Amino acid sequence: MKMTRYALSLLAVAAMAGCASKVDLDKPAPVVDRPAPTVAPEAPKPTPPAVSPVVTVDIGAEMTAAVSDKRVVYFDFDSYVVKPEYQNLVDLHAKRLNNDKKVALRLEGNTDERGGREYNLALGQKRAEAVVKALEVSGASAGQLEPVSFGKERPVADGHDEAAWAKNRRVEIKDK
Repeated sequence: MKMTRYALSLLAVAAMAGCASKVDLDKPAPVVDRPAPTVAPEAPKPTPPAVSPVVTVDIGAEMTAAVSDKRVVYFDFDSYVVKPEYQNLVDLHAKRLNNDKKVALRLEGNTDERGGREYNLALGQKRAEAVVKALEVSGASAGQLEPVSFGKERPVADGHDEAAWAKNRRVEIKDK
């Protein structure tokens, strides 16, 4: 108890000592006269260049032109996995769809001639739906996309060899 009183007394004395100042607050503060800073004359403002006419850019038309020749995704035999090499094509179409919500695409799945009719129709549908999913992952709206399958009914290459079959295993991206 005595220690507490002693500590409080020391604290009070220290506080009062800190408040004691040698500065006389009743005297006005000294004022030093300094010359006003000189302001440099303003430099003449450069004349703006002649205004060129504003050109309206139709982003939709530019995007349509950019994808006009990029409308086919090819697949490996018996596969409906979209290959990484087609990601840029998918992204371009997704950007186009995001830019213009009125645009809609039909994704037509196709297969080569090998396999039965029902099997190829199912595989073509899975391929079309795989491209739909890839477009959706890239930001396209499902309402703008319609997957359909033609199976082996619409070949683009005649022939019974791997070169012809590779061209027929595809999804064509078409405007609706």
